[in-house]
Amino acid sequence: MSEVTTAPAADARTLGLAHYAARAVLEHVLAGHGITFQQQIALRAAVTAETAQTPDQLVASVRASLKADPTDARATLDELVNRRLLVADGSHLLPTDAGRALLTSVAAETAPVTARVWGGIPAEDLAAAGRVLALVTTRANEALAELTT
Repeated sequence: MSEVTTAPAADARTLGLAHYAARAVLEHVLAGHGITFQQQIALRAAVTAETAQTPDQLVASVRASLKADPTDARATLDELVNRRLLVADGSHLLPTDAGRALLTSVAAETAPVTARVWGGIPAEDLAAAGRVLALVTTRANEALAELTT
């Protein structure tokens, strides 16, 4: 296993490199199931919601996570309905058993890689990184809001 011997300063580039490296692993697994990253995000939003979600609520969730265009997010929901991973129930979209099973399978396939990537990092380092990433996320969301209003 490769270890970083000198700690680079955290910045937008190191954050981006880490994000895309981890996302590439996930996208490799998702491709084996014929599902895209955005579809997985939308499906996960439906599966993990505490209450049944309307299409508008799921679009808002996808937009909050990915900053995706609402038209693209709606198209993603349509794709999930067409694949029978989500089903309409009145004004709500509910995950199907197949949708839940797909996320369970993806989680099982990515678990060994996730353990290898995150394993052995001291808890205090993870806590510090978590605090920094939460702050960066908040600030970036605020900056985006200012730019788009």
